[in-house]
Amino acid sequence: MKTRWWLVGLCGVGLLMSGAVGSSSAYFAYHGGPVAEKGSVAEPFLVIEALRLQYQGATIVEKGSVSGVVKAAGKPPAPKPIEVNQDQDECGKSQPAESLILGAGNEVKNALVRLTNIVKGKRLDTKTKVVLDQANCRFVPHVVIVPVGATLEIKNSDPITHNVHTFSIENDPINKTRPKGGPVVSTRFTLPEIFKVQCDIHKWMSAWIVAADHPYNVVTDDKGQYKLPDVPPAPGAGFYEIEFWHETLGKVTKEVIVKKNADTSLSVDLKK
Repeated sequence: MKTRWWLVGLCGVGLLMSGAVGSSSAYFAYHGGPVAEKGSVAEPFLVIEALRLQYQGATIVEKGSVSGVVKAAGKPPAPKPIEVNQDQDECGKSQPAESLILGAGNEVKNALVRLTNIVKGKRLDTKTKVVLDQANCRFVPHVVIVPVGATLEIKNSDPITHNVHTFSIENDPINKTRPKGGPVVSTRFTLPEIFKVQCDIHKWMSAWIVAADHPYNVVTDDKGQYKLPDVPPAPGAGFYEIEFWHETLGKVTKEVIVKKNADTSLSVDLKK
């Protein structure tokens, strides 16, 4: 994990006190250099890499929810099955492409839906154990949400050797070979991030890991449906930013107002 210098200033305090303003996962970066003015000595090189608002978990009394359906706009072409060129006895001659899975009405499976500017809400479960399995020559599930600080266990349930290779930037990457029947890979993440994991032995095997610093992250089901429960109304007349992300279709950000004891319906179409 790369070294960080954290700056806590009045601007951060002000944003935190404002409740829903700012993003618990957003980075405010400044990259400075030597500053020289006439008649002065150059100031030392200054790098302020990040100012990040910290999410606060609490008991939520007033709460609502947001739900809806994520669909693909237009008629995106369906990915072709992937040809398998090794370990065909276990993996078959082809594997379904998981980069875009659509229902009969263009409903999108495996889209990530999350609030991006919530700074206070229900507590993050850091004691849970999340499992990512290598089974039937695929990663299951294809998109897995792991709370920051919680344990992720990566298993190999296949009778063949696999590899686990994560492409994380903010967190320590993993690159390990997993023989059949070998021990699980256990890890924890310390910073929020969305990153890819793949098997270097079987190139078609890939998935996405969402290291989440708050609990308002969900993945759409087979019908493209999602629900974010137990969301406290934003302070004052504020709103939340809600992001819809998909590995192939990109992302869309909307604004949503959450009301006490009510469900707010919000559906979107994603377009590549």
